[in-house]
Amino acid sequence: MGLREAQRAKGGYQESAQAGEFWRCTLIESETRLRAARGLAKNETEAAIEAFAQLKSRGHEHSPPPLVSDGWGGYDVANLVEVWGKVPEYRGRRRPPSKKKPQAGWQYLQVVKQRARNGRVIGMKAKTIYGDEQEVLELLGASTSYVERTNLTSRHMNGRLVRKTLGYSKELKMLRASSIWEDMVYNLLGRALKKTLRIESPKETGQRWLKRSPAMAAGLTDHIWDICRAPAQEVVDHVFPASRTPSTSLAPSSSPMSS
Repeated sequence: MGLREAQRAKGGYQESAQAGEFWRCTLIESETRLRAARGLAKNETEAAIEAFAQLKSRGHEHSPPPLVSDGWGGYDVANLVEVWGKVPEYRGRRRPPSKKKPQAGWQYLQVVKQRARNGRVIGMKAKTIYGDEQEVLELLGASTSYVERTNLTSRHMNGRLVRKTLGYSKELKMLRASSIWEDMVYNLLGRALKKTLRIESPKETGQRWLKRSPAMAAGLTDHIWDICRAPAQEVVDHVFPASRTPSTSLAPSSSPMSS
């Protein structure tokens, strides 16, 4: 947001809590491509924690769903433990435990890209962090290509994320608003995914394919929304807390998540 790091240094501008470089983390349900949570912060670690905390409040209160991510630093094991970990029960011996620990049943896979000296990707290595290696690989798959695709989709849908542009956000609250609006349009209208998520229609309809949005694929709605019906008030409520009203959370899901 604001000027890029090199531009800010050249002009003598300083990084602050409301301006400078920001990171965004997005969690996607792999089967339906639904964007289930997002985080926006000054660094990748804080953005990941914010996204995980949002996902926790949306139906995954006690444990994270199966997760797959790349090897980027923000998606660290410590962040999962910070959000979902629990302090072990004190057994009456030695000093009482104070640090959170991971819990049984977690499934987490990292797909680490291997690069040549020129930066070109020459391979990928799957690293199982939690869970049985074979089971986790079969469930999650050793690929994050759809995550890379949604990053490109975001830059096409949201002009504030385009590289080297004059359309960058000037205020943090407007950057958050554009991110919320983008995810809402992506989930409910799903124009970028109508072919990816389409299924065969019943013969009586006379159509071969039934186009679906991510929200339809996840069972949150039964039709593709029109932009005129999009709940713009939800964006206002998130950006301006003083006018915030209770909103409907995403339905709980046990499907794998990607970041």
